[in-house]
Amino acid sequence: MTAPICVARIGAAHGVRGAVKLWTFTEDPLAVKHYGPLMTRDGARQFEVAHVREARDHLVATFKGIATREDAERLNGIELYVARDKLPETDEDEYYHADLIGLAAVTAANDPLGRVVAIHNFGAGDIIEIAPPRGATMLLPFTNAVVPTVDLAGGRVVIELPQEIEGDEAPTLT
Repeated sequence: MTAPICVARIGAAHGVRGAVKLWTFTEDPLAVKHYGPLMTRDGARQFEVAHVREARDHLVATFKGIATREDAERLNGIELYVARDKLPETDEDEYYHADLIGLAAVTAANDPLGRVVAIHNFGAGDIIEIAPPRGATMLLPFTNAVVPTVDLAGGRVVIELPQEIEGDEAPTLT
């Protein structure tokens, strides 16, 4: 059985009737209402979305059985998961972050670089984080030029390390 996939995180209470702010990690934010019950990572608690609407940078959601602000406040910070088989299949060259994390990172010559530990997006595109056996992690653009091959079956990603970073020259200190 594959590990469940995190699709959302509950934020602060919203209003007085049990609503919460909800941040989703899905391509379509409103898809969380179609997965069925959402659960905590350990499966100990389940939440069924009763109503959801879009807000500025998040959703506002209510869950069945959560009717007061106090109940909603106790949910702040809970991450919500679904079983992998509830999610749609990916298109070619599309991946769930969970599929990439843990893969071996190698060069085109198959020399080991480390392991994929995270995929980030700070607003300017996806970043792949590689942890080498020793030293600081590497943050690289997750583009076809830098990551030309994702081999899920083989358990690896091929990394073409950039020769230099484009941009302004380093300032001279006097």
